[in-house]
Amino acid sequence: MLKHLTQLADDHTAVLADMFKLLGDPSRLKIVIALLDGPLSVGSIAERLSLSPSLVSHHLRLLRAARIASHERRGRQMLYSVHDHHIRCVIEDMVEHVTEGAD
Repeated sequence: MLKHLTQLADDHTAVLADMFKLLGDPSRLKIVIALLDGPLSVGSIAERLSLSPSLVSHHLRLLRAARIASHERRGRQMLYSVHDHHIRCVIEDMVEHVTEGAD
């Protein structure tokens, strides 16, 4: 862990900004939130979110390239999940932040 976030290198700051830009798209964010429930196929994500499978595939390519999502082959099926616990924590913390006091 960084002792001081202000010491974050410029190249890391740029990567972080790009990750937040990716998550700024509502469809991509919905996909990541859906993946918090566990591994899902493109078809399952598309059906759950009422998106086309091709759009889901496009978003998943971007999310995988940024190491926000990952995939695993199970038999003939490709299942996607949140890349690691860091992504899970960021999303869960932000969801908690925007929903606290909303009632």
